[in-house]
Order: sequence, then structure tokens, then C-alpha cells
Amino acid sequence: MLLHNTIETREWRRGDYVASTDKARLELDVIHQYLSMQSYWAQNIRRDVVERAIAGSLTFGLYRHDGAQVGFGRVVTDCAVFAYIRDVFIIPTHQRRGLGTWLAQLMLGHPDLASVQNWMLATLDAHEVYRRAGFGPLLHPEWLMQILRKPGTSETSITSAKRVTP
Repeated sequence: MLLHNTIETREWRRGDYVASTDKARLELDVIHQYLSMQSYWAQNIRRDVVERAIAGSLTFGLYRHDGAQVGFGRVVTDCAVFAYIRDVFIIPTHQRRGLGTWLAQLMLGHPDLASVQNWMLATLDAHEVYRRAGFGPLLHPEWLMQILRKPGTSETSITSAKRVTP
């Protein structure tokens, strides 16, 4: 049985950058700071929540040649049929270099996820990045449902679907 903690660590190089699935290399301060203060999707997220999310995911860190972390993303997956790409970011000074698309392509091409047929993600403003990696709109959005919970509670909010176009 393949589990996240038994997946072999992998590394890829592209110019001055290295991408790695080695969780030991992740700079939690960088990840938490970006997610909690710069992202639109995880504003004010607590560090312990980020740590738990990382522990339960296949992670991809992106680093400069000197080892400083400049990007991150994770895949929430059963390693068999479903994967959800989450929390992808590139530090602003390293954006516009194709690194986000590269990171998404590495996730999609990871050998331990080769049998995964259903990949999903959500984005407000990076549609073109993910189009270049092969994503498109949902074929059957009417099949999907969701529950939104306020962090740290069981209080739910059911909302009607609204199409957001950037």
C-alpha cells in the first residue's frame, strides 16, 4: 500500500531552481507567512493548521540555487484516483517565469500519481497558469456540491454557486 510517508522523495531542476518533495526542506515560516498574509484563500490561517495540512499532503517546495524557498504547493490525494492541488504560490519576486506552471506540471507528472484520473483545483486569478498545465473548466459542475465551514467550528454555510470570472 502506498502512503504519503512511503512516497520516495523526488527532485527536479530547471535553470536556477530546484523543486523537491522533501518535507524536511520546507521553510514553514515562509509558507505560513505567505498563506496567512499574502494569499486570498487562506488569510489568517493558523500555523498549526498549515502544519497539519502539510503533514497530510504530498508537498512540493520550490527553491533558488542557494536553497531559499520561493514557492510551494501541495496535493491532497489518495494516490489512486483523486487529487486536489492546493496552496500553490510563487513569491512575487519570482513570478512571471513559468514557475507556477512548472510546479503544476510536476504535480501532474509525479510517478506515484500516475493512476490518478480526477484532478481538481480552485483558483480566482491563475486560470492561465493552470490552462498551460492542462486544466480546463469543469465538464459537469452540476455534479459537485460543497459545504463551507468557519475555521475551528462545525458551523456551516451553504451557498448557491456563482460563476466567478476574473
